[in-house]
Amino acid sequence: MSEEILHSENPSVDQKNGKDYNESQIQILEGLEAVRKRPGMYIGTTSSRGLHHLVHEIVDNAVDEALAGFCTHIKVDILPGEIIRVEDNGRGIPTGVHPKTGTSTVEVVYTVLHAGGKFGGGGYKVSGGLHGVGASVVNALSEWLEVVVCHDGENLMMQRFERGVPCYSLKKIGEQKETGTTVTFKPDPEMFEDTVYDYDTLKSLLREAAFLTAGLRITLTDRRNPDEIEQESFCYEGGVASFVEFLNTNKGLIHDKVIFISGTKDGSSADIALQYNDSYNENILSFANNVRTTEGGMHETGFKTALTRVINDYAKKKNIIKSDDKILTGDDVREGLAAVISVKLQEPQFEGQTKTKLGNSEIRTMVDALVQEKLTAFLEENPAVAKLILEKSVAASRAREAARKAKEATRRKSALDSASLPGKLADCQDRNPENTEIYIVEGDSAGGSAKQGRDRKYQAILPLWGKMLNVEKARVDRIYGNDKLAPIITALGAGIGSEFDVTKVRYHKVIIMADADVDGSHIRCLLLTFFFRYMRPLIEAGYVYLAQPPLYKIQKGKLPPRYAYDDKEMQEIVNELGGVNEDGIQRYKGLGEMNPEQLWETTMDPSCRTIRKVEMEDAAAADAAFTLLMGDLVAPRKEYIEKHAKYVTNLDI
Repeated sequence: MSEEILHSENPSVDQKNGKDYNESQIQILEGLEAVRKRPGMYIGTTSSRGLHHLVHEIVDNAVDEALAGFCTHIKVDILPGEIIRVEDNGRGIPTGVHPKTGTSTVEVVYTVLHAGGKFGGGGYKVSGGLHGVGASVVNALSEWLEVVVCHDGENLMMQRFERGVPCYSLKKIGEQKETGTTVTFKPDPEMFEDTVYDYDTLKSLLREAAFLTAGLRITLTDRRNPDEIEQESFCYEGGVASFVEFLNTNKGLIHDKVIFISGTKDGSSADIALQYNDSYNENILSFANNVRTTEGGMHETGFKTALTRVINDYAKKKNIIKSDDKILTGDDVREGLAAVISVKLQEPQFEGQTKTKLGNSEIRTMVDALVQEKLTAFLEENPAVAKLILEKSVAASRAREAARKAKEATRRKSALDSASLPGKLADCQDRNPENTEIYIVEGDSAGGSAKQGRDRKYQAILPLWGKMLNVEKARVDRIYGNDKLAPIITALGAGIGSEFDVTKVRYHKVIIMADADVDGSHIRCLLLTFFFRYMRPLIEAGYVYLAQPPLYKIQKGKLPPRYAYDDKEMQEIVNELGGVNEDGIQRYKGLGEMNPEQLWETTMDPSCRTIRKVEMEDAAAADAAFTLLMGDLVAPRKEYIEKHAKYVTNLDI
């Protein structure tokens, strides 16, 4: 049983009328009530991300069966009505009566928090389900959930729950020889802002799980439209090495084969794969018991420390770095690196219930020693590859030094100016980042209108003009000296690259405002590429937004003008008004056509504007997309355009 104490949120009761604040105001939430009362505590958010996390929790249980050696195939179906079905051929949840509760073990798993076979009882050697809340939380947040189990290879058992409450006890519904578990659930619309599943998001989630469990097959089928069923199956015998190959898709490779390092110690194991490409960015993904550790942790620290040391030691041994030279930094040796670190351990210590950072200190020592031994041996045995990696690292070191000089030159120039902030920046009066927002505006004309139309108290305006640098094809030294990007770096005030500190950002809403045409889309893409490559925590913190200016102004008679954001909305408004004036279906060609009042009321007024938060659910997919669309290789981009041309909705010809 889980208990949560909630204090009254009404200060007039607590403070002014203290006599009314007594034992009757203390609530005890029993069982799964706590989950429904505070769902964010258990799944992080009730947004689309939380909705997809439900699938993650159930799939994780099936993957644990695969890690234990008992499951070879997991099937995930999206059914009509946004219903999810997850089927595995593992051992099946035990169906006997649990000794402590007197109810079936299946019911315990789905109704009691912190119940599971992963707490040292011998059911699993390693598991991602540290807290034992996955199945019960999904049950609590579902309108209904049904579980069908065959554990003994004889009896097929079933139980149904509605909003976490059992409809009946576990019962036999047939016989079956194959063991396994099938969970079917419908997310509760009372709990989630959106209950529509995104096929691509689930595809990325399941593909990642398949990469991390070599040989496990995971099949995703979208059955929502019976006339157009979509299905993909993932199975990678190469495990994390295949994952790195996927990360380097469409990238120019420094060396052909992925470097694979593996080892075990004291019941823990580590699989590490790495390969260098010719980009200027690093892409390191780390996992503990198949759980993505987005904030890294001890395993990632051990890897980075050993990598830097091994490459420096080799460079000194081969006399590539002289004793009086500066050694290569971590940033130098990780430029162009794609790597996956996957560790498995019996008692992982995650920081926070969302499991984003691994805290086991012993795993750092293990990974460090493993990389030291195996990577040193690899470099000695493969001198041609070692030379290519060192040349890449040394070039990065030279670029870093050039970037330092460019940065100092920029600072000296700024110090000579009347103010250190960019001259074209119209800053806001409020200095609290939580209250402020900056509009990065395409063009001086639109920038002028935005400056006049804004609320000066909390809205800052930074106009941009001319062609912007594509940072996908540039090192950091070219960015500091770029007259389009330097003002953004200075205005945000948090640095770039490895030095970027999101806590120093001067605005907590960074809004890209560009024209609603192809050129505007290009500007947005270039800026997003810059933020993704050199200020990624800005996106991860949820600070980046896209403004949505209207496409049409619609006028009839002396009525106030109406605005439409797409062709469909425009036609609906015209129909609603019963026609318009002869010169009333005006299409904006750019933001500069709007006067300050129009720009405020359509695009900048928080009470009626539309802005879209830029989210990064899948870093690997985002990295691949930026490489494909903004990188050097033309053929993959041409193939992508040909494949998706039929879906174009905003063609400027």
